[in-house]
Amino acid sequence: MKLHSILAPAFAALFLAAPAWAAGPKAYVGNFKDNSVSVIDAAALRVVATVPVAAGPDGIAVARDDTQVFVSGSSASSLSVIDTASDQVAATVEVGKGPQGLAITPDGHWLLVAVNGDDRVAFVDTATRAVSATVPVPKPHTIAIRPDGQKAYVSSQAPGNFALVVIDLPTRAVTASVPVEKTPRDLEFGPDGKALYVTLAGVSAVQVFDPASNRVVAQIPTGVSPHVAHHFAGTPAGVVVVQGPGELMLFDPATRAASGSIAVGKQPHWVDVLPDRKKVLVTNEGSNDVSVVDLAGGPVATIPVGNAPRKVAVQHRAGTGAEAKVSIDNFAFAPVELAIAVGQSVTWTNNDGAPHGIAFADGAKGMDLMLPGQSFKRTFSKPGAYEYVCSVHPYMTARVTVGAAH
Repeated sequence: MKLHSILAPAFAALFLAAPAWAAGPKAYVGNFKDNSVSVIDAAALRVVATVPVAAGPDGIAVARDDTQVFVSGSSASSLSVIDTASDQVAATVEVGKGPQGLAITPDGHWLLVAVNGDDRVAFVDTATRAVSATVPVPKPHTIAIRPDGQKAYVSSQAPGNFALVVIDLPTRAVTASVPVEKTPRDLEFGPDGKALYVTLAGVSAVQVFDPASNRVVAQIPTGVSPHVAHHFAGTPAGVVVVQGPGELMLFDPATRAASGSIAVGKQPHWVDVLPDRKKVLVTNEGSNDVSVVDLAGGPVATIPVGNAPRKVAVQHRAGTGAEAKVSIDNFAFAPVELAIAVGQSVTWTNNDGAPHGIAFADGAKGMDLMLPGQSFKRTFSKPGAYEYVCSVHPYMTARVTVGAAH
């Protein structure tokens, strides 16, 4: 069943000569044919800066603390590192020929780079920006890291030997190579790590892999040419970017059945979720714009960007100021990932109809039982990644990343 969407008037792009301060979190869009990144203020829904980067930007990842953005130049041999405070390139990291997909470990320490031209995955230290290790993988394209940080899955596009290659991250060793019939395009873990959503070239369905057995356990039929499938934490529906019809298809992660679709631009390529967990951004490579999609099926806004936008990555923070807020709603934390500075506080409020709680992995005092309407506050005095769960429903997981004060 189609969800009716209303195309809102296009938002005029503002390409500024110098970076502008953005009030809310920002989104970074790689314009493949312009060798640039468009910076979007995700609150105002407008372009606030354009950043020149390495040729062929094809992979983008935002650091866990939101301070830097890594962009791979697939027509080069390097990564461009954008400082998010100035929205300028702060460093260039040589990684090897044709870097493509990027992924950051849950603790924020390592950036994994699919170095397609050199048949390997490089491990880059996000603090020092240095390559410290590599793992051989034939023609790596995209990378997904299991939420527990123990395994990485890599789509290997070696002709005649298409596979999903599994890397054990603590030992940095390949532990499995799972054959697939067609060229693997992308792969993404669900929020609990129990499902891996894989798209294959020429197959009009998403393959649902069970990482425990490395077997396909289900297929989700789609339109022609599904490119990327995601189930973002804190969202009720999964999404699939379907290039043929130019749509974002929604699916039920439990039943694995399609639940609707929303029209976007031409040749959609990638998707990322905004911190409110209610809207996503879809890049449209064929129409040179980004669609802002309400997952409830509401209006779609269009933001013009550069030439052939491919990847998009959104900062994790929900806003700025001395105190950040997390809402507990629909049995999920929103935002599920929050980046703050040392000395800031976070307040959790139970806006659900059921009781919840907060339990921190670092042993800090939480709140065992939080009734509807109640709140809990914690101030973070040291940098680090702070994992927590709902003490009543342990499958509800989230993270606060605390960086140095700016």
